[in-house]
Amino acid sequence: MRCPFFFLVILLLSACSADKTANARLPFATTEITSFNQPWAMSFLPDGRLLVTEKEGHLYIVTQDGTKSKPLRGVPDVVYGGQGGLGDVVPHPDFASNRFVYTSFVEAGTGGVRGAVVARAKLQLNHDGGRLEDLEIIWRAVPKVSGGYHFGHRIAFSPDGFLFISSGERNKFNPSQNMKQNLGKIVRLHDDGSVPADNPFANYGGVAAQIWSLGHRNPLGLAFDEKSRLWNVEMGPQGGDELNLVIRGANYGYPIVSNGDHYGGREIPDHETRPEFEPPKVWWTPVISPADLMFYSGALFPEWKGNAFIAGLSAAALIRVKIEGDTAAEAERFKMNARIRAARQGPGDAIWVLEDGRGGRLLKLTPD
Repeated sequence: MRCPFFFLVILLLSACSADKTANARLPFATTEITSFNQPWAMSFLPDGRLLVTEKEGHLYIVTQDGTKSKPLRGVPDVVYGGQGGLGDVVPHPDFASNRFVYTSFVEAGTGGVRGAVVARAKLQLNHDGGRLEDLEIIWRAVPKVSGGYHFGHRIAFSPDGFLFISSGERNKFNPSQNMKQNLGKIVRLHDDGSVPADNPFANYGGVAAQIWSLGHRNPLGLAFDEKSRLWNVEMGPQGGDELNLVIRGANYGYPIVSNGDHYGGREIPDHETRPEFEPPKVWWTPVISPADLMFYSGALFPEWKGNAFIAGLSAAALIRVKIEGDTAAEAERFKMNARIRAARQGPGDAIWVLEDGRGGRLLKLTPD
């Protein structure tokens, strides 16, 4: 239970910290590259160009100087609205030889329901962009439900080649603990969508066999650190945004526990009341609304090597988190004066960020 005094202290500390950071000079130069309408995700191709998605259903190839292709052909129809639309885009680790890219998006079902899916296609490039060919849906969130919230649908490949997908609980709460559904879970698959035999719940069969971890709310960032460990960031309810070290078979407790409460004020017991559930490594109240996660491994900012960076929407910031062993703590908050949707390390070790919303800019961050 969180008393009013607790929230007052947290709010005052957060305000002081935010003011201090906002008044500090940013330790990087910001170069505007180009802009988009509601960009959602970006990934770098081996040749240094970027793939960038827009929620309404457009996929672009972008050069590092900001030249945008025409929208790629062959992109699937998406259900756009609320938090849904075209989502993540990630090239296969062996893209240079197989040309596979993976996209997530929201598709319609019958009777007004919708759900997230992940598809694999071959990217064919030409002088004005290119197209997706032989697109095949390899994973679906089950079941499709009504509403336009909490799709998750971030994609990450592990260093050993497995495909991980985050699946939100669609603002329905209980699916996070339901082993007959893959909502509110992080799933692990082979690159063709088949289920690895060594998954923690493989013997359950059905969609449960896909599950790597459960008890998540709206996981919007997936990334592997330099030790090949998987981390995720997810939006809490009213308070309690989380950074988690994702452990095989672990249950993160939502909606049974959370360091936030339900909208409207109905309390949720804190993590500390139920030690059988895995607690977050860092949590935030007031929230930062985390939208993406990356780990920095480059030499351009040597003091940040091994740190995590979180794209903050309501925080309008890029948040640096220092990782030491199994512990983590917020180290700095760089106020960007815009909602930040995505962050990636690019060629030459610069950090690239995407602003959210219409006119959202693609920015390149380099030492000042």
